[in-house]
Amino acid sequence: MKLISNNGKLWITFYYQSKRHRKSLNLDDTKANRKLAENVIIPEIQYKLNLGTFFEKEKSDIPTVEEYAKISFELHSYHRKASTLSDYESSLKLHINPYFADKRIDRIKPSDVALWQNMLLDKLSPRRVRTIRAVFNMFFQDALRDGIIDKNPLTMVKVPKIEKVEVKPFTLDEMMKIIQSGESDIQSFVALGFLTGMRSGEMIGLRWEDIDFKKGVINVLNKPGFKTKTRKWRPVPLHKDLRRILWSYRNGSENCFDTTNWRRILNRIMEKAKLNDQGIAWHTFRHTFASHLVMNGAPLATIAELLGHSSITTTMIYSHLSADHVKDAVDKLKF
Repeated sequence: MKLISNNGKLWITFYYQSKRHRKSLNLDDTKANRKLAENVIIPEIQYKLNLGTFFEKEKSDIPTVEEYAKISFELHSYHRKASTLSDYESSLKLHINPYFADKRIDRIKPSDVALWQNMLLDKLSPRRVRTIRAVFNMFFQDALRDGIIDKNPLTMVKVPKIEKVEVKPFTLDEMMKIIQSGESDIQSFVALGFLTGMRSGEMIGLRWEDIDFKKGVINVLNKPGFKTKTRKWRPVPLHKDLRRILWSYRNGSENCFDTTNWRRILNRIMEKAKLNDQGIAWHTFRHTFASHLVMNGAPLATIAELLGHSSITTTMIYSHLSADHVKDAVDKLKF
């Protein structure tokens, strides 16, 4: 056991069970304190190490998963969107806490994580499980940086494989069927997605004051929920049908919409619209918006501006052509 000085404070370094430890004595580096450390404190620590009781108090202070999750969320609150944090909290409540809430974060083994992941895969898609894993991984990585754990057990468990699914934009008939399947708030939200191509976070963060019904423009705040000094806006034209739907839905709250559990709502809408066979995510609405603009001859640069893309290359990913549109294009060829 070695006594060292660091920034005017006394520390000790020692090896225990082949692992190096470094601990502050919370004493100023003075002649009297060095004598106290060498004659009293170090012998007492050595005695407790021999008995195997030295780390008991320290380990009793290690937080459970539920306790450390609160710390981790606070650490990332400045850098994450409000909608992202809300989704993370939902993952914690529904899928992590039921298995690990009261378990100390340093006692979770790779086998625990593997069994937990298998149970999730029995009821959830690999893509959703990967999202939940990312939340759990955030806790472990923060705990690793804090020195609470020595290794992240999640890194030793294979990530579920995702099969690439082709996004299939909706036809105009399908769009109308989905819009007409929900109550007024859901109807307004879905219509907003189809007719503006806005991101889900942008729609959730939309305020009534951002909609200029007179001029027919929606002022969209890019990346709402981030605590940034600058607020970047882009104007999106207000479609005449969307203007009518939103005008009839207006309420007295500041935000247009007040909900975060859109996955369950989407499933309910698709069930009512009898389109269950088609996979859906909010990106499907965005793809649908972009694809119909392309098929109606809108320039890619214009679509990129409407979607808030900085590059046309990104916009091209959202551009899908229907089979009829492709056939019509080929039929127009002349020799």
